[in-house]
Amino acid sequence: MINLPQVLFSKIVRAVVEFDLIDDGDKILIGVSGGKDSLLLIYALETLRRRTKKRFSLSALTIDPKFSEDFGEQIARVKKLCDELGIEHTTHAVDIAGLIDDKSPCYTCAYFRRAAINRLANELGANKVAYAHHLDDAVETFFMSLLSSGQLNTFQPKTYLDRTSITVIRPLVYVREQEIKNFAAESGLEVVKSPCPFDGATNRQRIKELIVKLEKDFPDLFNHLAAAIRKNSIGELWDTSKTRDEMRESYFALKFGGGNYV
Repeated sequence: MINLPQVLFSKIVRAVVEFDLIDDGDKILIGVSGGKDSLLLIYALETLRRRTKKRFSLSALTIDPKFSEDFGEQIARVKKLCDELGIEHTTHAVDIAGLIDDKSPCYTCAYFRRAAINRLANELGANKVAYAHHLDDAVETFFMSLLSSGQLNTFQPKTYLDRTSITVIRPLVYVREQEIKNFAAESGLEVVKSPCPFDGATNRQRIKELIVKLEKDFPDLFNHLAAAIRKNSIGELWDTSKTRDEMRESYFALKFGGGNYV
């Protein structure tokens, strides 16, 4: 088994402890695409299972979105890795290629992937699903939300889903993407190339490139965005916009003076 660098392990332990991600008796299903992020997640959770006193079990699931005919051959490498680590691996096909919407491909793909994973997690008896989203993902989601919707949103390190009784955890939220790239290169991981037909041409990729571009003029931009995703980072903001009904009395008082108006 490949040893995790201590700096990565420490960041993962911090996330698990700070956000209370893992409990004794958990049955955790790892969402595995075969990319560098999810391969690190497999090693991270297996290392935690071996090094800590928490008693939890692991299994892995890969969704085949039917984007390519040789995906099964590619994922065979992931199954081999899981077998070596003693982690049961399952592949499930979902025809996302036939459902995808060119106007919002990432949303459509994510929706059907999550739906399938949550359903299969229930079938497999898992109470938690682990995804490999890292710090760059969180910051990019936050920045993308601000630019595209005017809202300050990003995903949570831990989310309970009422409809499925599944808890989603993200143990890599303190790990930078470059650290994962370095780990993959240095450890010789057999990374599966994304079969997504939109890979490299998504809104997220544009946001990623925009952050890099802006950092040339604002070197601390990423760190500031990362700090801004915390609730206690909120400074002086305007009150929520009022409706016409809420402003009616003040409006007529301004226009006609005094009195109550209906």
